[in-house]
This record gives sequence, C-alpha cells and structure tokens, in this order.
Amino acid sequence: MDPEIVALASSAGTTIVTLVATDAWERVRNGITSLWRREHAERAEAVAAELDVTREELLAASQASDQDVEAELQAEWQGRIRRLLVARPEVAEELRRLLDELAPDTGAAPKVTQHATASGHARIYQAGRDQRISER
Repeated sequence: MDPEIVALASSAGTTIVTLVATDAWERVRNGITSLWRREHAERAEAVAAELDVTREELLAASQASDQDVEAELQAEWQGRIRRLLVARPEVAEELRRLLDELAPDTGAAPKVTQHATASGHARIYQAGRDQRISER
C-alpha cells in the first residue's frame, strides 16, 4: 500500500478523533461529511451518524477516564479514511486541505514530509527538528 495514503489516513484519523470533543466539532463533522458526500453520496449520512457516535463515545470515555477508547476510535477512522483513499486516491488533496484548515485547532506543528533514497554505501540523515550525529 502507498505509504503516503497510510500516513494521510493516520493523520486524518488522529485529527478527527482529537477534534470531535472540542469546539471545532462542527467544522470536523461538516468537512468530513462533505468529503464523503462528494465521493460516496449514498454513505454521507451514515458517516455523519458515525461521527456523532464517535463524539458521544469519546466524551463518555473522557468522563470515565478510559484512555483506550480514543486510540480505538482513531484506528477506526484511520481505517475508514484509508479505504476511501484507496478507492478514490483523487480525494487525497481535498483531505489534505481539510486537515490543513483544521490544523490550528489541534495545536499541532506544521507537517513535515521527507523522502530520501540511498544507494551503494550512502547514508541518509533526516530530522524534522534537531539532529545530532557523532561519527568517528
């Protein structure tokens, strides 16, 4: 499977679940439902209902101090988004735009994407921030 699709689905699943219990809830719901409506109109209302259930479950888990539910919900949404992207890869750019719009609400740092290819005896060092290399 395309690693970029996996990474995008992972980011989307985390963002969706992180924001459903915040003031950004309506923006998340409207954005994801709108995305599905354009790509799978017959599933849009079901996805909206699934987002509602996700919010309810996350809020209940938060009150019960059940931290496992958040990870489970993130995995569920990562899977849904991944399947959408596999079926409709052209949706990726629109999803990225939506995540970029929602990014300020997550408090997340800007996304860093790095690609490298090594051959022979080459070495590659990549870092999203600080990096210290000590070679002798």
